[in-house]
Amino acid sequence: MSTVALDVQAVRARFSALRRPLAFFDGPGGTQVPDEVIDAIAGYLRESNANLGGPFETSRRSDALVTDARLAAAEFLGCTADEVAFGQNMTTLNFALSRAACRELREGDELVVTRLDHDANVSPWLELARDRGLVVRFADVRDDCTLDLDDLERQLTGRTRVVAFPWASNAVGTLVDVARVAELAHDAGALAWVDGVHYAPHGPIDVAAAGADVVVCSPYKFFGPHLGLAFGRAELLERWRPYKVRPAADAPVGHRYETGTLAHELLAGFVAAVDYLRSLGWDGIRAHERALGERFLAGLPASCRLYGLDTMDGRVPTFAFTVDGRPPEAAAAELGDRGFAVWHGNYYALEIMKRLGLADGAVRVGIVHYNTAEEVDRLLAALAEL
Repeated sequence: MSTVALDVQAVRARFSALRRPLAFFDGPGGTQVPDEVIDAIAGYLRESNANLGGPFETSRRSDALVTDARLAAAEFLGCTADEVAFGQNMTTLNFALSRAACRELREGDELVVTRLDHDANVSPWLELARDRGLVVRFADVRDDCTLDLDDLERQLTGRTRVVAFPWASNAVGTLVDVARVAELAHDAGALAWVDGVHYAPHGPIDVAAAGADVVVCSPYKFFGPHLGLAFGRAELLERWRPYKVRPAADAPVGHRYETGTLAHELLAGFVAAVDYLRSLGWDGIRAHERALGERFLAGLPASCRLYGLDTMDGRVPTFAFTVDGRPPEAAAAELGDRGFAVWHGNYYALEIMKRLGLADGAVRVGIVHYNTAEEVDRLLAALAEL
């Protein structure tokens, strides 16, 4: 990938959605998409729309598209094309994969989750525990919202079968040392099961280097359309018995976990999203986001209480805070009226909000590479006025 500094104005010119006064700080809930993604989706529906396996032109084009999508996913995740699976969304894929894996578990086996996780990597394990008599243990976080690795290690026993954890927190932005947690999991004889949703728009993913066994993510969080993407280590995907219809093919092995006909037009958009990111390069994206994050942290008014790290070291530019004298919902609504898209509430990160004592959640600002310094300054000014 390129290492050229990011030209944010050139980036923004590729997004029709950004040609309006609204400043998008809602990336953690779903990013905007460049026009080439929209064009790829529409182009597929105009020129190639068909089901797979037919002896005619549009079906052959669709077959080729699915192959291209697997190759793009392999490039994005650092795995083989056989090890990827697409689905409706990350949550649906995670329920399906966790249930397939659970066929190997026995009553009394243990699962470790963290208090940093989005509930899509907690509730699948809680539901399995109810159904199969399993035990779920929670690894705690420190007061600065970093994962407490010592506590996580204390939760591991000879019965631990899965350690489920996020690459980055969708609520407070904390990064997790994925390789270290995976090492701890493997030392205990457990799988390292990673929610990569929130990290994916902010940096490169290499599942092999991280030592992950399963990684699930959502292309609509990294400038693509609404669908889910998963990596599973080939040995596991081959060994597990998937929930699938009998005529569905067993190869490639990731396909075993794709139920029904895929949304081919969205796969076309996904390929275009990966192409888009490749055209920018992660170095430029990360440098630009770090500069904007530092700008935001330096200018955050004293009336705002930040939860999590007060530096860009060890985090992505996602910030949770409360505003003195304003419930989070009211603060977010006022910012919306002033032309800023931000979120409020718990963002499905129930455990960290409980840990922080935030019954009403917090305001969340998420910065991605298409944001500008001018937008950050305007947002800081609006927060000061609140």
